[in-house]
Amino acid sequence: MAKAAIIIARLIFAGVFFMSAAFKFWLMGMDATAAQIAGAGFPYPMFLAWVAAFFEVALGIGFLVGLYFSEVAVISAIYILFLGVTFHGPSKWTGNPMEFGFFVDHFTFIAGLLFAAVHGPGDMMVLRVNRDGQKTNHQDRIQGEEEWQATS
Repeated sequence: MAKAAIIIARLIFAGVFFMSAAFKFWLMGMDATAAQIAGAGFPYPMFLAWVAAFFEVALGIGFLVGLYFSEVAVISAIYILFLGVTFHGPSKWTGNPMEFGFFVDHFTFIAGLLFAAVHGPGDMMVLRVNRDGQKTNHQDRIQGEEEWQATS
């Protein structure tokens, strides 16, 4: 049950970031994304829209492969906090009370990301880097840790 829950959570995290990037690339378009960014007062909105889209694809890939999983989850949490405050923060609440709900929703996502960061990617679908800086799978890591503990 726990393994399935972890895989499902990782797929949801990846899916959310892939969907967000898809909105920027195809569904909403870069022009609309850039307009939102410009409306928040940022310079170079088209450049930032492209950066955000590719960053979201990278985060989605990070959740799928599990390499540096905890770091990806923490970076994602910081990014989601930034998005929540910037695009749905207190300055938006007076014009549209629904914005408060959108703002709060970001914190539930952040909580899940932080929980994932602490507990890791699980045992399945995971690439890892061993002590020598080489990519390895989970089984290689377990065997290496057992050998390391036996020599200590």
